[in-house]
Amino acid sequence: MSSYDQVGGGITEKTQTRSQRSKWIIIGSVIGVLGLIAIGVGVGVGVSKNNSKNSSSTSSDATNGATSNSSSNGDPVQTNPNDPSTFEKDPNLHQSFYALAYTPAGSQLPNCTNSLDDVIKDIQVMSQLTKTIRLYGADCNQSALVLEAIKQTKVDMQVYLANYPTPDDSTAYTRQRDEIKAAIQTYGTDHIAGVTVGNEFMLNYLNDNQATDPNSAVGDTGAAILIADINDTRSTLSEMNLPKTLPVGNSDAGSYFNTKVLEAVDYGMANVHPWFANVTVQTAAAWTAEFFEETNVQPAAQLSNKPKMYIAETGWPTFSSDAGNANNGASDASEANLQVFLDTFVCQANQNGTGYFFFEPWKDAQFGGVEGWWGLFHSNRTLKRIQLPNCVLN
Repeated sequence: MSSYDQVGGGITEKTQTRSQRSKWIIIGSVIGVLGLIAIGVGVGVGVSKNNSKNSSSTSSDATNGATSNSSSNGDPVQTNPNDPSTFEKDPNLHQSFYALAYTPAGSQLPNCTNSLDDVIKDIQVMSQLTKTIRLYGADCNQSALVLEAIKQTKVDMQVYLANYPTPDDSTAYTRQRDEIKAAIQTYGTDHIAGVTVGNEFMLNYLNDNQATDPNSAVGDTGAAILIADINDTRSTLSEMNLPKTLPVGNSDAGSYFNTKVLEAVDYGMANVHPWFANVTVQTAAAWTAEFFEETNVQPAAQLSNKPKMYIAETGWPTFSSDAGNANNGASDASEANLQVFLDTFVCQANQNGTGYFFFEPWKDAQFGGVEGWWGLFHSNRTLKRIQLPNCVLN
């Protein structure tokens, strides 16, 4: 995630320290899971409050906790306990989100405590919100777990598999590449939308080398490492003789895309967080749309390969573990303000045809502040005190 400044009417992203960035290593709090939702909501520049009339209205009576179609902890009820595809739908959930960003809980080395049972429950819930999710990495067999969960639940869902390489360890890339390859060999490509190589690789590389410009000499050096991994992924997929060509992309902080990297991919996913831009929640949706359009969409459109751009992460936190981070300088972290962001962003982004992934929660106990308080759900998969938008995707 990133912090931002607005300077003279323009928008620039602040450089973050290594310690700040390390918070976003894939910790996979899936069962905060669901807050997992990083819905990349592609908003266009024209988001306005007037359009919010077409989305669900804010309601102080929004439900919180399990519903009649959920167990006491928020897990969907199955009419056949042995068949995950028989889960009952929750009337409070709607397939209004373009996509969600997701990591199964326990998908971090060396422990790898994730489980198929948990992933199945996550997929049952998320499939009622969207038809698309993205992963951040492939460690701990998470690619196969997600594809198996989709198979068992029989839901209509596409997943962007992902490889999370690090600048200082080349084995991280090859290890995850081989896990992705094995998952594709087992499950095929029917439910795979693409393969993303790199998550904030350039941001981390620049911070490690005391640089800020992704297109500087230092940035190009880091880009060369990442591009080698991207090209190797393409070669690996090509050698598999798959029935369809899987697009290969990259994800990074909104202001940290290297041009050469974008020229090497089919799509880019940009983290765009209004909370860290220190804007009010009332202007957050419009700020997100403007930043994404000007910083990511327009520059990508000028490249010869014209990579498709998505918002990889966006959202609004609902709480802070400490009072000092409960306000971004303009608005509070609260469920009421998450409702405002939902009402002014989701349906408008859908109407504008922007691809976005709503952001998931992370382990608050480890990181503090607002870090564990993103997403739409509590850690037990019960909906926060919000009313979800109910609008048709373009």
